[in-house]
Amino acid sequence: MSLIKSIRENAQKLNKCIILAEGTEERTLKAADFILKEKLARIILLGNKQVISAMSLQFGLVHISGARIIDPEQNPDHQKHAQLLYEIRKSKGMTLKEASALAKDPLYLATLLIKSGEADGEVAGAINSTGNVLKPAFQVVRTMPGIQVVSGAFLMIFKENPYAPENILVFADCAVNPDPTPAELAQIAVSTAQTARHIAHIEPRVAMLSFSTKGSAKHNLCDKVIEATQLAREMAPGLPIDGELQADAAIVEAVGMHKAPGSSIAGKANVLVFPGLESGNIAYKLVQRLAGAEAIGPILQGMAAPINDLSRGCSVSDIVNLVAITANQCAKN
Repeated sequence: MSLIKSIRENAQKLNKCIILAEGTEERTLKAADFILKEKLARIILLGNKQVISAMSLQFGLVHISGARIIDPEQNPDHQKHAQLLYEIRKSKGMTLKEASALAKDPLYLATLLIKSGEADGEVAGAINSTGNVLKPAFQVVRTMPGIQVVSGAFLMIFKENPYAPENILVFADCAVNPDPTPAELAQIAVSTAQTARHIAHIEPRVAMLSFSTKGSAKHNLCDKVIEATQLAREMAPGLPIDGELQADAAIVEAVGMHKAPGSSIAGKANVLVFPGLESGNIAYKLVQRLAGAEAIGPILQGMAAPINDLSRGCSVSDIVNLVAITANQCAKN
C-alpha cells in the first residue's frame, strides 16, 4: 500500500474536522467535494455562501452540501470569536475593535474556530502567502508545549533506494527557519521524529547533519549541531538520534561504520535534520529532481493544532493530500 493511500485511509477512520479558509477558490472547492465524497474529513468552508453555491453548480460539485459553510462577513458567532481574539491578544495591545475587524478575516477566523474547539485543523495557502497563513496561527493557536519553533518537513518517497530502507526519508527544516539556534534545531529534530512516526509511519532514526562527522572538522557551525544533538536527547530521552554526521555517514552503512564506529544511527538514518534552511531546501529540491523522489510537504510541525500551508501553484490532489495529512496530525496533537 502506498503511503498516501495509507494516510487517506487513516484520515477516513479519524473523521476530523478541517477548515478550508479559501472556500471560494476553485481548486479548494473541487478538493472539498472529493474529500467529502471519500469521507476523508469533515469540512468547514469559509466564504460567501451564494458564491460557493454558484461555483458548486458551475463545476458540478454535488458533495459540497455536506460541508459546513461559514461566511466571515455574516458569521452568527462573530461576537464570540472577536471576544476570544481580544482576550488572546489584549496583552499585546489589541483593542476589541481591532479584534472585531480581524475576526472577519478568513485566516483569523479559521484559527479562532480551532481555538474554540469547533474544528481540528486548517489548510490554506492556495491564494495566500505563507506569511499570511502563519501570522494568525502564531498569534491564536500558538505552538505545542515545550516547542517554540515551527518547522517544515518533507517526506521524500522513493520507488527504490538502497539508502532508504523503508523507501522514505524525512527531511527538515526545508521551509521555515533560515538559521536556527541550537535550541531551535533540537526542537526541529524532536518535531520531525514525531512526523516520521505519525505521518510517515516509520520509527525515526535521526541524524543531525553537518559538514563534519564526530569532530572531523572544527567550526562553530559544527558546534551548533553538536549542542543541538545533546539538547534533543534531553528533550526526548530514548529518541534514536546522533550527530554531528555528514550526509554519507548518516545514510551509507559502510561510510557510517568507518567514520562513526559505535553509532547506532550512522548508516541507518531515515530522518535527516539539516543545520539550516539553506542546506535543507537545496537538498530536498536536488533529491526530488536528480533522484526522482516524490516530495510531500512542507508539513508544518510544532503548532498546538495542525495548520498547513499550500503552495499557490498547488493542484486539487495536493490539497486533498494535505487535508488527509492534517487529519492524521490532528490525532497526535
